[in-house]
Amino acid sequence: MSKNITPYKDSDLGKKEQVAQMFDTISGHYDGLNRVISFGIDIKWRKKVLKIVADAHPKIILDIATGTGDLAILMNETNAETIIGLDISVGMLDVGRKKIAQKKLSDKIEMVLADSENMPFDDSTFDAITVAFGVRNFENLEKGLFEILRVLKPNGVFVILETSVPDKTPYKQGYRFYSKNILPLIGKLFSKDNAAYQYLSDSASVFPYGEALNNILRKIGFIEVKAMPQTFGVATIYSATKKQ
Repeated sequence: MSKNITPYKDSDLGKKEQVAQMFDTISGHYDGLNRVISFGIDIKWRKKVLKIVADAHPKIILDIATGTGDLAILMNETNAETIIGLDISVGMLDVGRKKIAQKKLSDKIEMVLADSENMPFDDSTFDAITVAFGVRNFENLEKGLFEILRVLKPNGVFVILETSVPDKTPYKQGYRFYSKNILPLIGKLFSKDNAAYQYLSDSASVFPYGEALNNILRKIGFIEVKAMPQTFGVATIYSATKKQ
C-alpha cells in the first residue's frame, strides 16, 4: 500500500514527517513544476472539481493538503462564505498565504497548519471538502478518510482529485514511461530535492485508484461514491457524500 512508499528511504522519520519535509523543500518550485509536469491539464481537472462543489452551494469549504492554495483559491468562485486550506507543510502554506494576499482574499480564505488525520475541527463542520493530489500522501489512508467523514456535514460533498494509472494501450505504456523516466528527470532539473519527484512518481504508481478507491470510500462510510477518469485515466476525480 502507498504508506510504504516514502520520500526519503534512508530517513528515520515517519511518512508524515518526511512528506512535510519534502514539500517544505520544494515549495518555492511547486506551482511551476506542477504546470510543466501535467502540461497544464491539471487546471482543467481542478475546474471540474470546482463545478461539482459549486453545484452543492456550500457555505463553508475545507481544502485538505491545500499546498500553495490553488484549489482553495479556485473555490472562491463557489461564493462560499468561508474557505479553509489545511496542510502539514509550513513552506507550502507560506507560499499560499502570499498568493491569497495578492488576490485580496485573506479575509475569506484561511490557511491552517494541521494534520489531515487529526484535524482541529468539530464533527459535521463543512458543507464541502476537497483534496487534490493529497490522499496518497496520507500516512494512514483509512484514518485520514474517517477523519474527513467526521468533519463533513450530512449530505455534504467530498471530492478527490488524484493521479491514477491508464488501463488501455497505448496510454498505459506511455504513462509508465513518462512517470518512470521523464517526471523524475524534470524534478531533478528544476528542484534541489531529487528524491521528491521520484517519490511523487512511485507513490502514484502503487496508490489504489478507480473502483479500488471507491470500495475504500464505501468501507469508511461514504455513500453515492463515483469515480470519473480524466485524460485517458492519468487522473481521476472521485465524488462522494455523507448520509444523514
